[in-house]
Amino acid sequence: MMRLSDIDTNLLVLFDLIYRKRNLQQVAEHQGITQPAVSHGLKRLRLLMADELFERTSTGLVPTAFATRLHPPVAESLRQLQESLNLPRDFDPAHSDRHFTISMTDIGEIVFLPRLMHQLELEAPAVSIETVRGHDLKRRMEEGRIDLAAGLIPQLGAGFFQRRLFLQHYVCLMRKEHPLAYGDITISDFRNAQHAVIDAQGTGHDRLEDRLIKEGIQAPLTLRMPHFVTAPFVISSTDMIVTVTNKLADATAERFGLVARPHPLKFAELPINMFWHRRFHKDPANQWLRGLFHRLFAESDNDEEGDEP
Repeated sequence: MMRLSDIDTNLLVLFDLIYRKRNLQQVAEHQGITQPAVSHGLKRLRLLMADELFERTSTGLVPTAFATRLHPPVAESLRQLQESLNLPRDFDPAHSDRHFTISMTDIGEIVFLPRLMHQLELEAPAVSIETVRGHDLKRRMEEGRIDLAAGLIPQLGAGFFQRRLFLQHYVCLMRKEHPLAYGDITISDFRNAQHAVIDAQGTGHDRLEDRLIKEGIQAPLTLRMPHFVTAPFVISSTDMIVTVTNKLADATAERFGLVARPHPLKFAELPINMFWHRRFHKDPANQWLRGLFHRLFAESDNDEEGDEP
């Protein structure tokens, strides 16, 4: 059985040209080589295929029965290879039906998806989006199963590029009728309040409860939840307060009748970045998606994409 590695691909190109032109001199002129070089290539092909391939007749070269059967799949393979080597290097969102998978938290879905999907309707109507959580994030991004990740993701390091979108901070969120809804909240006020706490495993927020306790807040933890998205529903009808990001507070306060107050504890600002694997750094579709995210959500003037951390 002959393997592809046993044959010079240029000989297949030569075979295709001889089959179509039926004249060795014309093939030589087309390839910019001498006729003896074409004859030598044909001789090599005959030895490899164990067939004469072309017979001389009074009307010129005529393919053998084997060559006639061989040519269609060879010609089609060469055509596909030629197209593959000249794939377009750009991305046209207006005419693409590309499916993108983006890792983000429930906060990210609230903050990013409304504006993102609206913009896609305008400039990329056939593009579709799937959001996933960050389980096994590094491997799935390495394999290309996740195109982009957005959020507070400290676990992504070597092999990934990142770009800053914005900084956010923690605030206290509560219903408008809450006793602490107006005025400054003191440490004592915060300590004595009823708390809902978010323990968002797998995100940069997953140690929030530990941080509160480390600051000396031994508050009664009335409710513990795994997702931020539930918090506005719960506190809108109770006297609990919850520590959330200002972005979530901004997105939900008016709709749920809530008030966000400055947090009495000093937390470091939280960098919200987008991340992508270096394998796809120059992929036109990935570049477009990153550019769209930056255009919609970046709050800094830095237009340069970040290097690997």
